[in-house]
Amino acid sequence: MNNYTTVVGLDVHKETIVAAVLPQGYNEVTEKVSIENNPKAIEKLVNRLTRHSPAEFVYEAGACGYQVQRQIAGLGQHCAVIAPSLTPIRPGERVKTDKRDAVNLARFYRAGELTEIHIPTCEEEAARDLPRAREDVLTDRLRARHRLSKFLLRQGRVYRETTSWGTAHKAWLRTQKFEFPSSQQTFEANMRAYDECEARLATLDQQTYDLAQHPAYCTAVNYFRALKGIDTLSALTLVVEAQDFRRFSKASEFMSFTGLVGSESSSGEKVRRGSITKAGNTHIRRVLVEAAWSQRYPNVVSRELAERRKGCPKEVLQIAKKAQARLHRKFLRMIGKNKLHQVTVVAVARELAGFVWAIGQHIPAAV
Repeated sequence: MNNYTTVVGLDVHKETIVAAVLPQGYNEVTEKVSIENNPKAIEKLVNRLTRHSPAEFVYEAGACGYQVQRQIAGLGQHCAVIAPSLTPIRPGERVKTDKRDAVNLARFYRAGELTEIHIPTCEEEAARDLPRAREDVLTDRLRARHRLSKFLLRQGRVYRETTSWGTAHKAWLRTQKFEFPSSQQTFEANMRAYDECEARLATLDQQTYDLAQHPAYCTAVNYFRALKGIDTLSALTLVVEAQDFRRFSKASEFMSFTGLVGSESSSGEKVRRGSITKAGNTHIRRVLVEAAWSQRYPNVVSRELAERRKGCPKEVLQIAKKAQARLHRKFLRMIGKNKLHQVTVVAVARELAGFVWAIGQHIPAAV
């Protein structure tokens, strides 16, 4: 980026968009304008600002998604979406407004200080939304279970026979009756909420499995299923969230994308390393951490894992076997040093991200 290109910083909200125009040849913003966030107003603004020369538009990723970017790109202009967590913040700046945000975006983008994110296609975004919807239902089911179990606990009814939420436990729940009508109605309301979550989850599970068989995803899903601790749903989450693993030039870049790398605040001779940054894709990070727990079990190939590995290329199998042996050793070694289980699992998940990246390099490129 140089001073010969006009840069327009956009602070995008549900109802309004604030634009700050940094013209070519200028070092300061010359125009700030607020418009409604609708296609007609955006098209009018873009056409006016690019009447004589092209411009570069930039805004932060957020709840409004990529519709603004797609519309501006459809009008023939470049529009970048940047990562909000990586936007520089001046330590002494205590005033934050929409206009200031737009001005800072324009300045930082021209200076090359902003990190652009990968813009998914509409089809990719739709595929990504389905596993995320399933995650939301899992959260809803957990809340429904908590409400139901805590209500029963207040009534002095605790199930201790077998594993909670198994077949026997659910049958026991159906037999519960209460003396007071209000208590019975509360119990039935909580049961309905739980049953609804179970029904929604069953539907989404089937739809997610169907998506995993789609030609665009089935090969990648099968490759990732060769890793211990990763099955169809986890593999699909990795695929639809990362989309193209070749956009990460090395494994450490993908690790940073997951937010599993350690933070650091060192100065002079003092070295301070903290917890993981969590500045990345939360969905991939969750899958990797869950898969890392499986490394605490003996390093053997189960019948299910052997079945999942059938048909995978030799290179993918070598990576999967190497990952299984190395991650199991790492888990045992860290536990042997009295590291907390949570710390150990995160460290294993970080290395697992490297093996996921390696397998991703063998996925055939989409035609």
